Amino acid sequence: MSQLLMTGITDTGRVRQENEDSIALEPEIGLVVLADGMGGHQAGEVASRMAVDVITRHVMETFANARNVDDNAFETKTVLEAIHLANGAIHELASTKTECAGMGSTVVVTLFYGNKMCVAHVGDSRLYRFRGGALEQLTLDHSVIQELVSRGLMTMEEARKTIGKNLVTRALGVDAAVKPDISEHPFQDEDIYLLCSDGLNDVVPDGDIEMMLMEYGRNLDAAAQRMVDTANDRGG
Repeated sequence: MSQLLMTGITDTGRVRQENEDSIALEPEIGLVVLADGMGGHQAGEVASRMAVDVITRHVMETFANARNVDDNAFETKTVLEAIHLANGAIHELASTKTECAGMGSTVVVTLFYGNKMCVAHVGDSRLYRFRGGALEQLTLDHSVIQELVSRGLMTMEEARKTIGKNLVTRALGVDAAVKPDISEHPFQDEDIYLLCSDGLNDVVPDGDIEMMLMEYGRNLDAAAQRMVDTANDRGG
């Protein structure tokens, strides 16, 4: 596998007092996890942190205990197991603690191995790929707006201006079971992969993100900081 360079940044933004996003980067095993929580009284923050912690711990422990694995689906199975464990943990806490009732979280997970990567997600947090100067969204939002767009009832531009565009149709912890979307993709040298919550893509269009990666892509720290600053400047 080619050398992986990773950077991560998260920011409370200009709207809320708490930061409901959580991230984890584990370049040694090629793992990145991002979650965006929802729920009042800091429950969203609890849910996203649980999602990231449970998924990261399960993947790292499974890899540490694996011996002579001869299973082409080992990585994807491990990621799916981790997501289901996180869903169960969040759902149980939301069901047993009054202050956590109704909490949930989106999640997007990427795991790089060999010459490919798998991506799994629940909700509207996204994974983009920047390759050859062009940005492409690899995940499809689990949201009411995306359903309308997919059915041809609304354009993406109309969706950006719609109130309630953050209503998700799937999230961790809401139900006892969850169905993540998961896929594999070959990667190439010089690819850049961007995981983000809607705190970025709600206020910064894909075209602007593409321009920032074109300008700052060789300095990941600068690119990430530029995106956060731009989102905040636009009220995110």
